Amino acid sequence: MTIQKRNFIIILISNFLVSGTITMIMPFLSLYIETFGDFSEAYVQRWAGLIFGATFVSAFIMSPIWGRIADKYGFKPILIINAFGISIFIFLMGFVDNVISFLILRLAMGVVTGFIPTSLAFISSQTAKKEAGKTLGTLQMGSVSGTLFGPVFGGLLADTFGFSYAFIISSVAIFIAALIVLFGIREIRREKKASDHVYARSTIIRSILSHRLMLNIMIITALIQIGNFSIQPLLSLYVAELTGAKEVAFLAGLTFSAAGVGNLLFARKWGQLGDDLGYEKVLTVLLFLTFIFIIPQALVTSLWQLIVLRLLFGIAVGGLIPITTALVRREAPVDIQGEVLGYNTSFRFFGNIIGPTFGGIVSGFIGISSVFYVTALLFLVAVISLWVTRKKPVQDFEEVLEHEELLHPHN
Repeated sequence: MTIQKRNFIIILISNFLVSGTITMIMPFLSLYIETFGDFSEAYVQRWAGLIFGATFVSAFIMSPIWGRIADKYGFKPILIINAFGISIFIFLMGFVDNVISFLILRLAMGVVTGFIPTSLAFISSQTAKKEAGKTLGTLQMGSVSGTLFGPVFGGLLADTFGFSYAFIISSVAIFIAALIVLFGIREIRREKKASDHVYARSTIIRSILSHRLMLNIMIITALIQIGNFSIQPLLSLYVAELTGAKEVAFLAGLTFSAAGVGNLLFARKWGQLGDDLGYEKVLTVLLFLTFIFIIPQALVTSLWQLIVLRLLFGIAVGGLIPITTALVRREAPVDIQGEVLGYNTSFRFFGNIIGPTFGGIVSGFIGISSVFYVTALLFLVAVISLWVTRKKPVQDFEEVLEHEELLHPHN
């Protein structure tokens, strides 16, 4: 077995464990908060939202920093720090007895919640450009599987062993993943050359904003998460409107998971098509399909229709992350790929933060079904923006970097 293949298998398994652990708290977050004292329902819901979102806030800030450190010292040290860090903070969550401590630990965990994007960057750096889409699409299957099964395992662990033990057991699983990465991964470092240039952080940020395609990639990355998370907190209410069944929580989970199943089934295929036909072309098609599959979700009259449409939505969305990552891999110079992918991850976490708030505000003013229309409109804007970008002259990202450095030499 080659080093690259062994690294890939280890990262695939680790991604499943890490993403599953990060999402396993979702089914019992409110119930765990209720064990801290005699609180009103409104108090519990407010703190549940804050505590769930806290991780994404600190992760949003830290992602480019981890990326820059990875470019300098390698990806393996960052993967190890993140995995052990997540394990420690989840372990400590099993012993909190008030919302403030819980919030602080979730914020702290966000600092080291860069394992999944760092692993994408790591595998991307060891993959030939011509097959980056297929490889990253396959790798995404690990994290998507974890996201699908994490909440289920979390709920089962909490019901079987209690909340505290659910955290401890999950912590042990991540600790094992960290050990596997520590002893199993072998990073093939690129030799630093005297000609390698170190760009200032401000130069890289300005270059991303000036490079039409790269900026589009960043915005699309945020849109993917806004599209996923804007409806998530409202899904149980929407499902309750469509069905008179008592098991609303289970049916809402089933409906939400349908998108993950579609994602899981087609992520590799879309990545492979991107490699063969061109990433921009496939990305444009996927964004348009996403737009098409979102709108009917506002018009359904029964639950089975919503589940089918969520599955189709997941099939389209499944190709967006591997293809956007492959595009960054293609455009960014190899010596700053970690940092540029870090900014891409920040946009992803920004979508995680904005999505639930955006969905809540829109539904509060014009109803739950309107969230689908507004989200679809955002994806349509992304299609048009990408189409316009493709019609304009191609920009070389390295040339943009050099130009920005000449304009702002002291930053």
